[in-house]
Amino acid sequence: MRRWWADAVFYQVYPRSFADSNGDGVGDLDGVSAGLDYLAALGVDALWLNPVMVSPMADHGYDVADPRDVDPLFGGIDALDRLLDAAHARGIRVTMDLVPNHTSSAHPWFVEALADPRRRDRYIFRDGRGPHGELPPNNWVSVFGGPAWTRVVEPDGSPGQWYLHLFDPAQPDLNWTHPAVFEDLEKTLRFWLDRGVDGFRIDVAHGMAKPPELPDMAVTDTALLRNSEDDPRFDNDSVHDIHRFIRKVFDDYPDAVAVGEVWVHGNERFAKYLRPDELHLGFNFRLVQADFDAGEVHDAIDNAIVAADLAGATPTWTLSNHDVEREVTRYGGGASGLARARAMALVMLALPGAVFVYNGEELGLPNVDLPDAVLQDPVWERSGHTERGRDGCRVPMPWSGDAPPFGFSSNPDTWLPIPAEWAALTVQRQQTDPSSTLEFFRRAIQLRSSRAEFTGSRIELEHSGDVLTLRREGGLACVLNTGAGPVPLPPGEVLLGSGELTDALLPADTAAWLI
Repeated sequence: MRRWWADAVFYQVYPRSFADSNGDGVGDLDGVSAGLDYLAALGVDALWLNPVMVSPMADHGYDVADPRDVDPLFGGIDALDRLLDAAHARGIRVTMDLVPNHTSSAHPWFVEALADPRRRDRYIFRDGRGPHGELPPNNWVSVFGGPAWTRVVEPDGSPGQWYLHLFDPAQPDLNWTHPAVFEDLEKTLRFWLDRGVDGFRIDVAHGMAKPPELPDMAVTDTALLRNSEDDPRFDNDSVHDIHRFIRKVFDDYPDAVAVGEVWVHGNERFAKYLRPDELHLGFNFRLVQADFDAGEVHDAIDNAIVAADLAGATPTWTLSNHDVEREVTRYGGGASGLARARAMALVMLALPGAVFVYNGEELGLPNVDLPDAVLQDPVWERSGHTERGRDGCRVPMPWSGDAPPFGFSSNPDTWLPIPAEWAALTVQRQQTDPSSTLEFFRRAIQLRSSRAEFTGSRIELEHSGDVLTLRREGGLACVLNTGAGPVPLPPGEVLLGSGELTDALLPADTAAWLI
């Protein structure tokens, strides 16, 4: 039996930026509940909520201080219960973010560890190098920039040990060899699954297990590390023991789904995470990383399918999320960037497997070049203001009206400013325009869920020059033109085009579905 998530369209909600119900300028869970009719009309099957657990918000929720409660900023746990009930009444599943690699430095465990060196074994503390321990235990760097180690002040006021944080110092890494860490994770999983949550997206699913010897890195340039296959901080074999442990809990909840954020290279390495006793789904980011080029898109799709097939698993597709530049900007910006983003959306929605759409993607939102003074991402500070971070893809949704905050909030002072030029991109404006990006997404998702031509898990890929063609078993063909001029369309009835099609030609920067 094919599981509900195998072909689902998930809608990623960044709660701070979806809708603000109480006028504090920050989105919340009651705001998400208020938008459920909009999401139902869009045709999505499930939501993925970025973290809403109790947090000091050093990394906007990815620094969790209490994994079994909802932060008051988002409305508290009652607001989550209201959202679960309202979403389920509309046939929409709700999944949450799980952050098992680290906790907040405000977590009670870490507070204990600072106060009592005997309580440090649930984290990764080490003595420093050098005559007086004044140097970090190794040369690891943080993903956010700077060293991956911070030295603590001991209870007697002396400089002491160092603790590992692969991200911000407010996010100390857990020690995944300690039984208490496993026990606490199981408590957290069962707490939310028993409450009615339909699954989890697992943050840094490839990074929880560290090599015991904590070896020095051969490369410490963070830009090079993004493409390194030899990064000792991530993807150690023992991480699979953690995922098998998680899967055993999920097996008691057979309708729930575990989705991993898996940044690894190589099809064989990726496939390990999707073995039958590990994750159900894993984000394969090849499409995100591919340029708007028929050959690159072909290779991204082909490799993602090969990786899933090696594990007998379902592929997972996405073009955007809260950590990457929005695709309209990534593909060149302006009208051509939007045209290419729409074309790639049609390619993604034509593929078999689970699809994830990031809030605002359906509106064609671009990245925003924000003023330095409003940037909040820890990447901005940790990089010494050399990397602008991810705030530009997290700007709040424009809903209605002709001026900011466009119905997102009753408070004009939103947590990130919304550009005035988004007046043309609001939900209200696009709902009445049959040629809008929003209406294009609605039509595409409706066709995907209702047409028999989208059946079958196998596809055929053809790539010739600037043209990519993929064919589904059920009879659908999707043609993408990444070239500079129009190309002939193959025979067939056009179901949908990402742009205007005339005279049996597919224009540049356009895709089409045919049957």
